[in-house]
Amino acid sequence: MAKAKVLIAGGGIGGMTAALALLQRGHDVTVFEQAPELKELGAGLQLAANGTRVLIEMGLEEALKPVICEAAAKEVRLWNTGQSWKLFDLGADSIARFGAPYWMAHRGELHRVLTEAVLALKPGAVVTGAQATGFEQDESGVTLLMADGRRARGDLLVGADGVHSRMRSQMWQSPQARFTGLMAWRGLAPMEALPAELQRPVGTNWIGPGGHVITYPISGNRLMNFVGLVENREWTSESWTAAGSTAECKADFAGWNPLIHAVIDVMGTPFRWALAARDPLPHWTQGRVTLLGDACHPTLPFLAQGAIMAIEDGYILARCLDENQQDPAGALMTYEGLRSERTAAIVKGSEANLHRFHNPVLADPVEAPRYVESEWQPDKVRLRYDWLFEYDATRLPIPA
Repeated sequence: MAKAKVLIAGGGIGGMTAALALLQRGHDVTVFEQAPELKELGAGLQLAANGTRVLIEMGLEEALKPVICEAAAKEVRLWNTGQSWKLFDLGADSIARFGAPYWMAHRGELHRVLTEAVLALKPGAVVTGAQATGFEQDESGVTLLMADGRRARGDLLVGADGVHSRMRSQMWQSPQARFTGLMAWRGLAPMEALPAELQRPVGTNWIGPGGHVITYPISGNRLMNFVGLVENREWTSESWTAAGSTAECKADFAGWNPLIHAVIDVMGTPFRWALAARDPLPHWTQGRVTLLGDACHPTLPFLAQGAIMAIEDGYILARCLDENQQDPAGALMTYEGLRSERTAAIVKGSEANLHRFHNPVLADPVEAPRYVESEWQPDKVRLRYDWLFEYDATRLPIPA
């Protein structure tokens, strides 16, 4: 088999990255997306050097320039006083140390750029309104089954259908969700409506007792992305589209710095969802079918690596198929073998950060600064983050 016909169930960031990387290598790809149309949904995401180098390698830098914000730095701030510490330099430092920039972007805008690049290579590559429900496979290929009775035949199937993956549930027992007791608020605020102190190209982790807030600019510095996490064991919906109210959001951050409330006041309707932890799958390939992204390693957002893992997955999957064209099932096993250890480490590292951000000692005005200076000491920060950013999916050796 010289070039593969690849079916992808799920048209999110991971699915579109895989589609683009495969199309660029001459494979025939069709993406089946359950949504009736593709929209710019979601909020912000952070793209460290290990993600941006893949996007740049795929030729997307110019298309992304108008919609990303290149970060100058990341910082930690105390929830009440606003006292700040530099977490690490980004901008030119990221390029110098890791060979690629650190970007902050709107998830929907990144998705649009990826989709446009896919459709430019194959105009009919994306089929919407196609809810994948399962598959059948044999020695010669795989058939994707859809809710409306349609069937699609290909050489390989990639399940990029998210945390509640139907492809995964057919292959393996899905990992049990462990609700963390945290609920996240998210919203977008117009940058021009915010105090000047917040109008900087800086990502900020506001940390406090029982909660933390992440803010950073996106959309070419036109919007501020807000994610606020609080302890709430009553809310167990993982949907990102459950609307709350400004008053409810503000009440959850009573006593927090006025700058936090300045963002909440102007960000319109806030949305909320419960955060659940799951163990990564020990295996995610079965014959001609494999998984990527949240379908096989859903992660908490505390290392800002969830979307990047899906980007890395999609790109390395394409490289593995290119190096093993005569053995497509073997290529999928190679891909899994290259990705499982790294993604499992990120899942575990993200869960560890949950406890670091929410330590009760942060309520103590004397001990809180000491805690920050200890936990975010430069050597500890490099140990927690450098291995993430140094990873190069574009140059990783692929076993033949």
